[in-house]
Amino acid sequence: MGSSSPYQPNLHSSRRRHLPSNAPTEARGRAEPAASRADATTMGQKRAVLVGINYPGTDGELKGCLNDVARMRRCLVDRFGFDGAGIRVLADADPSTPPPTGANIRLELERLVRDARPGDTLFFHYSGHGLQLPAETGEDDDTGYDECIVPCDLNLIKDQDFTELVAKVPDGCLFTMVSDSCHSGGLIDKTKEQIGNSTKQSKNNQHRGGDTKPPSASGTCTGTSLLRIIRGGFESLGAHLPCHGHHKQSTQNGGKEPDAKTEAEPSTIASVAIANRSLPLPTFIGMLRDKTGRHDVGVGSIRTTLFHHFGHDASPKVKRFVKVMVGRLRHDGKLGDEEVEQPHAFRAALEQDAHSVEEVYAGPAAAAAAARAGLPRNGVLVSGCQTDETSADATTPDGVSYGALSNAIQAVLAGRKRGAAVTNRELVVRARELLSKQGYTQQPGLYCSDEHAKLPFIC
Repeated sequence: MGSSSPYQPNLHSSRRRHLPSNAPTEARGRAEPAASRADATTMGQKRAVLVGINYPGTDGELKGCLNDVARMRRCLVDRFGFDGAGIRVLADADPSTPPPTGANIRLELERLVRDARPGDTLFFHYSGHGLQLPAETGEDDDTGYDECIVPCDLNLIKDQDFTELVAKVPDGCLFTMVSDSCHSGGLIDKTKEQIGNSTKQSKNNQHRGGDTKPPSASGTCTGTSLLRIIRGGFESLGAHLPCHGHHKQSTQNGGKEPDAKTEAEPSTIASVAIANRSLPLPTFIGMLRDKTGRHDVGVGSIRTTLFHHFGHDASPKVKRFVKVMVGRLRHDGKLGDEEVEQPHAFRAALEQDAHSVEEVYAGPAAAAAAARAGLPRNGVLVSGCQTDETSADATTPDGVSYGALSNAIQAVLAGRKRGAAVTNRELVVRARELLSKQGYTQQPGLYCSDEHAKLPFIC
């Protein structure tokens, strides 16, 4: 990327242009339909959060994520008219930006949505690893997986976190998210799948005994109850539970993530080095052990380890998980009041609004609970791939690195004259065609309402 930083200072702009109510129509622009006109006297802001994480020096190191962010920033300013002061950048290898920790990313996204007003354009771009986190129940029920993005400190941000965030976007304002990461098709849950086929394919393959679904945590803990599998996690929080038998936790997920490297025609990606933007679960567990200093972390204690290490800064869903599990342990007499009331041990969890197991499980039950909390109707997700696929991180022979989806988006936009709109649907269709032609197997997806699929990408 050169010696000079591609990023500008992360100033947060609060400027908003107001026109007097008696301004002539020409001064306000052409009249819009009432449904899409947020405020006749206000011209909305354009604001963005861009996150790029290369994880240097780790087993999950990538190459192209910072380049993706630098290119998108230039695109927002040059093509879409964003003010550079309204773009927040978080990049792990650029000391001029805040580190993209889980807490920092959540803070910027919450600020982006909290300050939003009707008429605003909100945009979030993420380039980095994705992860499918299996349920920790150890039971045979179909609890599914949490799709996550992986901040530089491993403090996971989950699909339900994004769903709840987008549900707060006010009407008349649109939140567009591009996630150039693996398993990214489900990051805004409950949005309509406009372009994508992973959901139907996965269900069909499960019924046929197919192997596209990642190995389940329950496959490593067969016959182990929920309360036994989380025992080690709670003891790490200082709660000493009575022992009712010995249990050895498994730290394996039963298989490896698929390799994103694909066969390609010589004219496409044959000479390009390809990595994938998915962390195999054993790799993530190893990195989490190094991060926390806890060498007993296993599949059955990931969420409690995240809570123990990050506390208040952990994902809200992780905190709700711990709260519900504490309640179940107390109900079954396996956790005393004096242990729950230990200073700071469970405070961050007990403050959460969660009362039932279905609210904290991954999969259909959690999705139903999220639906009751409100649908994310003002969001658009452009995913790098389907939930059961990986996204490519490519490096050319001359050392230029990029994400396959990010590069395809830039190519599609560059093929249009500046000012010529590309709809969300058209962008994803063209990106799919381009990636397929280049030899990639990943299939970008579009998740939004019918109305938003027809709108221009970003603005």
